[in-house]
Amino acid sequence: MITKEILQTLKSYTENMQRPVTFVLQTGEHEKREALREFLSAVCSVSDALQLEERDLGARSAITFSLESDGQPTGISFSGIPGGHEFNSLVLAMLQASGTEIRMDDSLKALIASVGDRLHFEVFVSLSCHNCPDVVQALNQFALLNENISTEMIDGGLFQDVVKARDIQGVPSVYVNGELFANGKVDAAQLVDKLLERYPSTAGEVSFDALPMQDVTVIGGGPAGVSAAIYAARKGLKVTVVADRVGGQVKDTMGIENLISVPETTGPALSADLLAHMRAYEITLKEHLRVTDIETGTVKTITLSSGEQIQTRSIVIATGARWRELGVPGEKENIGNGVAYCPHCDGPFFKGKDVAVIGGGNSGIEAALDLAGIVSSVTVFEFLPDLKADQVLVSKAEATGNIRILKNVATRRITATNGKVDGIEYEDRESGEVYSQALSGVFVQIGLVPNSQFLVGVVDLTRHGEVQINDRCQTSAEGIFACGDVTTVPYKQIVISMGEGAKAGLAAFEYLLMNPLEEPAEDQDSLAA
Repeated sequence: MITKEILQTLKSYTENMQRPVTFVLQTGEHEKREALREFLSAVCSVSDALQLEERDLGARSAITFSLESDGQPTGISFSGIPGGHEFNSLVLAMLQASGTEIRMDDSLKALIASVGDRLHFEVFVSLSCHNCPDVVQALNQFALLNENISTEMIDGGLFQDVVKARDIQGVPSVYVNGELFANGKVDAAQLVDKLLERYPSTAGEVSFDALPMQDVTVIGGGPAGVSAAIYAARKGLKVTVVADRVGGQVKDTMGIENLISVPETTGPALSADLLAHMRAYEITLKEHLRVTDIETGTVKTITLSSGEQIQTRSIVIATGARWRELGVPGEKENIGNGVAYCPHCDGPFFKGKDVAVIGGGNSGIEAALDLAGIVSSVTVFEFLPDLKADQVLVSKAEATGNIRILKNVATRRITATNGKVDGIEYEDRESGEVYSQALSGVFVQIGLVPNSQFLVGVVDLTRHGEVQINDRCQTSAEGIFACGDVTTVPYKQIVISMGEGAKAGLAAFEYLLMNPLEEPAEDQDSLAA
């Protein structure tokens, strides 16, 4: 089940373990138990600091195992065989339980450690879900930081009775103390937000060691934000990055083939590369946190969702945008498995297949025209009786043989089989009849939503919420710059965002050179003395 190459790599990871770790496997019978025992035995074979025990834990199933560190419970357990994307979750939990540093901002660690109630998280996952490990790994870290918190990864494919009983229709699906806590496309930042909502006094009770005055604070950790931070750091500036997650929207893109000089990569891989590059510089990273308030001035004050405040001389906004979602069943659950938002990025993966484009505006018709040269057929679904796209685009689409346009229809549901999109259900809004159409992919093109809500009243925004900038990425507020998909710059592409980030970082450096802070006036009595 685990190749020799993986075991060799794992052996190198475990060489610096500081404490022994024990996998404790629940006793009992299950058809998958022997496979799990062999899996864990293989993992343990790479180090004397790892061992496997079998005893009654009173756990969910005979395929549930927990992690103990130096003989003490860690609060981390897995129900199922953590292969696929979740293998990394197991390895990370094992290493962190043994003493490897948890790379999380100190303020966030303090917030998690301050939770006084006992919380047991259950995370229902699919081993093919690329978003699930982020949630599992975050909650595993929560458990290691606070003995009141425990967490269990549950392979939904092996516990269909529980999935059915709780009517779970998508992963990850997170429960706390038996009640639904979060589901669908969630990440660690959202988990932190929900914890703060649950314990609103926590942020106010935790004291933070304030950062020294920062030269540049970058808000956002996608390609634009990381680029801006690196360019600023290379100038010798004090730089902090605040981001809900490094990689941003890119992390959800499975196939990237248009990043010049990189023929092929994935969103998670590119996000890891961005993080590694950023860590090569003295950049303070505050991940899994949001900015809730900005006070402008010569010295600006940024307030984070944790309650912490940062004093900074300049700001670069790089919060990106998110695709506007349909909000129908089957959409979030199948992102990356047939549901896509970027035809440029994901279109080539549907070569020779039948796909749908939801949206009849310019972006929707342009997407249909782009896809028509790749896929077998494109069906455009438009909610209104008429298309909103420019006539020149409509005429081209109508003249393209493999594009079909359906107007005045409402998407009701995206269906899937074995984790892959297989069709769409839609309603004729005039007759009320519901139809099904077999498809391999659904491209949602109903617009982008800039992540700029927290900037209202801080900088000038367009009516669509984009930050207005000039050719040097300067906003309407002095010392505040912006770059990437959150701005008015056209063509929302990774390579463009990286270039705009570099411009913003350089512009912030130039601004700081031209606007040095005034030295405080010396006390006259001191001078006389």
